[in-house]
Amino acid sequence: MSITKDIDLCGIGNGLLDIQYIVSDDLISKLNINKGEMRLVDSILQKEIIGNMAIPEENRASGGSAANTIIAFSQFGGNAAYNSKLGDDDYGKFYVKEFEDLGIVLHYSNSKIEPTGTCLILISPDSERTMLTNLGASASFGADDLSEELIKRAKWLYIEGYKFSQKSSTEAVFKAIETAIKNETKISLTFSDAFITENFREPLAECVKHSDLIFCNEAEALNFTRTNNFNDAVKILSDKVKNFAVTRGSNGAVVKWKDKIFKIPAYPANPVDSTGAGDIFAAGFFYGIIKYNDPELAGKFGSLAGARIVSQIGPRLKEKHSKIIDFFFG
Repeated sequence: MSITKDIDLCGIGNGLLDIQYIVSDDLISKLNINKGEMRLVDSILQKEIIGNMAIPEENRASGGSAANTIIAFSQFGGNAAYNSKLGDDDYGKFYVKEFEDLGIVLHYSNSKIEPTGTCLILISPDSERTMLTNLGASASFGADDLSEELIKRAKWLYIEGYKFSQKSSTEAVFKAIETAIKNETKISLTFSDAFITENFREPLAECVKHSDLIFCNEAEALNFTRTNNFNDAVKILSDKVKNFAVTRGSNGAVVKWKDKIFKIPAYPANPVDSTGAGDIFAAGFFYGIIKYNDPELAGKFGSLAGARIVSQIGPRLKEKHSKIIDFFFG
């Protein structure tokens, strides 16, 4: 008996509460971290940093890289679901309520030991985001926390590269891949960060072998292919990957679909915060490819969505998603 594919996109990723602050370059330097990086930290360091910042206001949202994509895709009009793990606390309840309000199926386990994960996002004057992440309950996400039923019902499985930072979640990813293959669910992967391509190359490369579509930015593509030349990186990826989309900031994006390469232009933007730019590009691309089966159009819509998100603070588009769809698709 065949399973009805009534879910367009099913994501697997960390369940994190994003907490954003606008900060100075001096603070980034004092913290001795590299601007633009993602670093895993404990809750003690997070609280210490927040306590030392004389900043009155913060911006909070349910997040995690794949969650941002799933939420935006749903708001564009897609039917989505998400797999994650949360703490049994107020942050976890906040997370669940936001997904309920958005009408997205959220399959999650509650940890009685670890709190809901948090990502402290520091936004510097040049709009770059630096992330200090405490995975919390997400660190113990394992194969038993998966909903195989949702994966079976999905047309696409979307895997967050950050899941490779933990052994148990890596095992969960490969169980999800096995389920997807058995049930003819297409597999997609986002590299997430150069931290992942550098430090978890082996499981990432194995996942790439099974993937129908890869998302990454230019820095991640260069790191993964071990080259400093972007054209060489595109060639290497073309030999390894069925389909991919590589974002390049103000230089647009490059999409490979089957045997064709598309150069996607960047849309005008006034960058204030790069948080979620790649995530919402992926959401726009999925919407275009699932609804219209047109990779060039999908890339352009993803590029437009990315331009809109970097022009505001926070990973949720403040203008109605329907306005962007009407502007782009007419």
